[in-house]
This record gives sequence, structure tokens and C-alpha cells, in this order.
Amino acid sequence: MSATGAASALPHRVAPTGIEPLTWRGDRVRLIDQTALPVEERYVECTTPQELAESIRRLEVRGAPLLGIAAGYGMALAAVGSEARTSEEMLSDLEEAGRVLSASRPTAVNVAWAVQRCLRSAGASGAEGVDAVRSAILTEAGRIAEEDAASCRAIGEFGAELVSEGANILTHCNAGALATGGIGTALGVIHVAHEQGKRVHAWVDETRPLWQGARLTTWELRKLGVPMTLVADTAPGSLMARGLIDTVVVGADRIAANGDVANKIGTYQLAVLARHHGLPFYVAAPCSTIDMATSTGDEIAIERRDPGEVSQPFGLRIAPQGTWAVNPAFDVTPPALVTGIVTDRGVARHPYRTSLRRLVGRAR
Repeated sequence: MSATGAASALPHRVAPTGIEPLTWRGDRVRLIDQTALPVEERYVECTTPQELAESIRRLEVRGAPLLGIAAGYGMALAAVGSEARTSEEMLSDLEEAGRVLSASRPTAVNVAWAVQRCLRSAGASGAEGVDAVRSAILTEAGRIAEEDAASCRAIGEFGAELVSEGANILTHCNAGALATGGIGTALGVIHVAHEQGKRVHAWVDETRPLWQGARLTTWELRKLGVPMTLVADTAPGSLMARGLIDTVVVGADRIAANGDVANKIGTYQLAVLARHHGLPFYVAAPCSTIDMATSTGDEIAIERRDPGEVSQPFGLRIAPQGTWAVNPAFDVTPPALVTGIVTDRGVARHPYRTSLRRLVGRAR
């Protein structure tokens, strides 16, 4: 099959939410620029792995599962754009693309996970020639996207079983359709509970410093018709004390073998507050986000972003010139504070080293 033929053979799936953050266009990847939402629905196109890696770094595309899909299609871009004449040359091009993509967001395990999946598929087809390698990469990229859509639905259904009628659910950052290939992980739980008529209400905190909750989660929930209220990041403790929150559901960028959860900065403090107020704290993520090769959260690289995002967010200076700021993108929540981890294979509970190993083994 020719490169053009293989590329066009990938299916185009219409998202069940009507939100399509990433689509494959045969020789390019089309993205919703999530830095422009909710003011503008702007799209960017990437034609090389390098361009896609830069979009990942700029947070034009984000969310652990969607980053895995993006990495898969980044490898597809490398395969389609390669001028290799031998399988060895093609594999070399793909390995270089994989290095570029994996370096774009080191905390999110799904990027490296998708790259390795594509490289394994390419290696298994190497003896059959360049076209076979290219076709294998394109097939694997499409499979990653399709699997995530099914994974999100499963997470939503498992998680909705934990949601009571009329529940008030606090969520952090954005873990919905904009962050995945389907209905979302944490927002997938809310989505399915809403579908089931449970009359849920979502509390959405801003999620500083880039306001993914205020900009993205609210945008999604409005489209879905889910009742919600936006609050400052400093408000959840007071809301919990007043009995206005029943449970907390968040996503994850990486989950270590012991149950340590790396997620958007601010997650840890919500877990502490939930424990103090006797509320369940759930993490919703696919098994692909569980990294059994990482023993504890101490081994997870925490991305440090531009301090200007804190002192001068979106170009608006709020601190005096020269003010020093620190901008970690993620924190790590210890397993003792996590009530359960909702995956596409079921709900993991303490002890996590055992339950996560069992779920990951089942996913293979």
C-alpha cells in the first residue's frame, strides 16, 4: 500500500460528545488550539513530529490519554513523511521521531507508551519492507485512538457506579473530551452519571496557572448540559466544610506502581482536604496511564514550566517586574489519600501494588 493510500485508510470517527480535539487528515494532524479556548475555536495543523511536539509543549494539545493519541499520530507523520528506502532507514527515522515526541511532556507516561507501541509494531513489520512498516505505524496509531474512545466509556461506566443520585462532584483541571479520544476520564464519570439521569452537579475549580478548569472544563460541561459552578482554587475546603461537595474525581498523567498519582498541580491539596472532611477521592485514568516500571512517585519527573505563566498569565502582569516565581506543572498524591483508581478494567483499591498489577495484567 502506498503512503497516501495507507494514510487515507485510517478511519475518521465522529466524537460522541461532538468535541474533536484531534483528527487525522491523511498527511497532517488537525488540533483544536486549547490555549485559545473558550474565547475562540481555533485550529492548528501539524505536518511533522517536530511541529506536533511543539504543539504539545505549548499545551495546544494536552491531557494524558490525548497525548498518547497525539504521539501515535506523530509517529504516523514520521512514517508518512519519511523518504527511507529500506526498513532500517525507516526505523531510524521513527526512533528519532519517538525521541522528539517523548521529550515534549516527560511527566505524561502516555506519550512514551504510545511511541513504544508504534516502534514495536514497526519492528515486527521490518522484514516486510518500508511500505509494511509505514502501514503498521498508521494502523497502530488508529488503534490507539479507537481503544481510547472505548476506554473512556468504560471508565465512565465504572465510575458512575460510585456516584450517588444528586451528587455534587468536584473536579480539577480538564479530564474530558478535550483531554482524550472519547468522553473523558474524570469528566467521563460525570458524563455517564448525567446520561443516567442522576442529576449530578459539578464544582469546577479554576486550575491555576493556565485555568484549564475555568477555560476548558466549563466549556465542555456547557456543551453537555451538565449543571456546574466555577470556583476559585482556594474555595474547595470551605465548600467541603459546608457540606456542598460529596466526592472528588480527578484524572492523572502518570500513576506509579504503588498508587502514587501525578496530576495537575493542586491535586494533592484537594486529596488532603477530602481526607480531612471524610470525602471519597477518586482518580479516573486508563490502564495506559499506570506505569508499573515506576515504583513510586519519587521517580516521576515533574515538569517545570515558564514562571511567567504565574507572574504574567496570558500576558497580563499581576506581579511586580522581577518577581521570582516557581511553576511546577504537576504534583504527586500519595496512595493513602486515594479512595480508588477508576480504570477501563475496573476500580483498583488498596493495596494498590496488588490491585494495579492485576488490572494492568488483565489489560494486556
